[in-house]
Amino acid sequence: MPLLSFRIFMKYSLILLLIALFLSACTDTDVQKYNDVTHNNQEEPPINTIIEPPVTEPEPYYTEAELVAVGDIMMHLPQTKSGYDATSNTYNFDSFFTQITPYLKGDWVIGNLETPLAGVELGYTGFPQFNAPPELADSLKLAGFNILSTTNNHALDRREKGILLTLDNLRSRGLIPVGTASSQEESEVITMVTHQDVKMAFLAYTYGTNGIPIPEGKPYLVSLIDETRMKADIKKAHEQGAELVTVSLHFGNEYQLQPTEEQQNLVHMLFSAGADIILGSHPHVVQPYEIVEVITDEGIHKKGVVIYSMGNFISNQDRFLNKNKPTDVGAIFEVGIRKHYPDLTVEITSVKATPTYVNKYKHNGITQFRVLPLEATLAERNDELLKSTDYERIEPYLLEASTNLESMIVDANAQLP
Repeated sequence: MPLLSFRIFMKYSLILLLIALFLSACTDTDVQKYNDVTHNNQEEPPINTIIEPPVTEPEPYYTEAELVAVGDIMMHLPQTKSGYDATSNTYNFDSFFTQITPYLKGDWVIGNLETPLAGVELGYTGFPQFNAPPELADSLKLAGFNILSTTNNHALDRREKGILLTLDNLRSRGLIPVGTASSQEESEVITMVTHQDVKMAFLAYTYGTNGIPIPEGKPYLVSLIDETRMKADIKKAHEQGAELVTVSLHFGNEYQLQPTEEQQNLVHMLFSAGADIILGSHPHVVQPYEIVEVITDEGIHKKGVVIYSMGNFISNQDRFLNKNKPTDVGAIFEVGIRKHYPDLTVEITSVKATPTYVNKYKHNGITQFRVLPLEATLAERNDELLKSTDYERIEPYLLEASTNLESMIVDANAQLP
C-alpha cells in the first residue's frame, strides 16, 4: 500500500475509534434525560397517558320553609250568629281573622278544627255538641290555612254523618283534613304535603269523643291515641319518604297551664318513635313549648319540638265567666325548617310562639269576634275598636302567656344550631 494511502487510512480509523469510545461512555441516564427534555419541549403527554377532567364539587346551598300552627278553632252559638246576614241568608266569618292573617303566612298552616262543619240540615249548635256553617272553612282558607286536624273530643258531635259532611266540606274548598276518615282504606293513607322540596307527614289523634261511641265496625272514623298504632304510622310515614313527621295530639287536662306527666311521657315516646314536631290542643289555655334532644329507636340523634297546648285560637270562652282561666288567649306556633343540598338533610332551625287574644266587641247590637296579635296590638296602641282601658286590661295577658309558654325552655324563640 502506498505510504500516503496508509496514513489517510490510519487517520480516519483513529477518528472512528474516538467516536466509538465517546458513545460507549454515554449512560442510560443521559439518554433518558435527553428523552425527557425532548418530551418537555414538545409539551405532549406519553402516548399511553389518560387525562382525567378536573372534579368540581357542587356548591352547598339550602332552602327554607315554615310550619305555622294554631290551637282550638271553636264555634259557639254567639260566633255563628255574628257571621249571619239576614238579608242574604248567608254566613261570613272573614272578620274573625283579618288582623291575624299576616301571621299565617307559612308553607304549612294548620289548626285544630273543634267543630263539625256539617251544614244547616243538621242544625247549627254550640256547646256541648257543636255544628257550624261550612262557610267557616272559606274564611279559614282565606286567612291562610291549608291543613286542619279534625280529630278531637267534638269530632262525633253530629255522629258519623257529621264527620262525612265535614270531610266533604273541607275537601271541596281545597283544605286537607287529618285525623278523621270516611273509610278504612282512607284512614290508612299517610297525609303527605310537600313545600319547598320538604316532604312532611301529618298525623292526628284524640284521647276520646266525649263518651259518644264510635260506630261499631267503623274505628276509622276517628283516630284515637293508641301507642301501637301511632308508632306504626310514624314508621310508615318514614318508609314512604317523609322527611319530617308532625303529630297533632288532642290531649291533657282542660284549663291546666302545665302538661301532665302522662302528656310528657306520650310526647317523648313519639319522639323516640321518629316524630319531629308535636302540636297539642284541648286544654283551651296555652301550655309551654319544649325543644328536646332525642335519640330515636333507630339510633338517630336529632331535635324534637313540642307545644303541649296552643290554647284557643277563636272561641267564645270568656275568662270572666270561666273562673278567670285565660281561655281568650292562644298561641301561633312557628317552626323554621331548612333543607341542605347536596346532602338532602333536613333540620329544624327555629321555634317561636306568638300569643294571640280573642277580642269581643259590639257591632249593630251583635257581639263580634276577632283574633289579635297581643304583642303588636299593645306596642302600636292604635286599634280603633280598643279603648285605653282595654289596653290596660289585656297588657298583663301578654306577660302571662309569654312566661308560661317559655317556662320549659332556656332560650325563648330559640334559634337551633
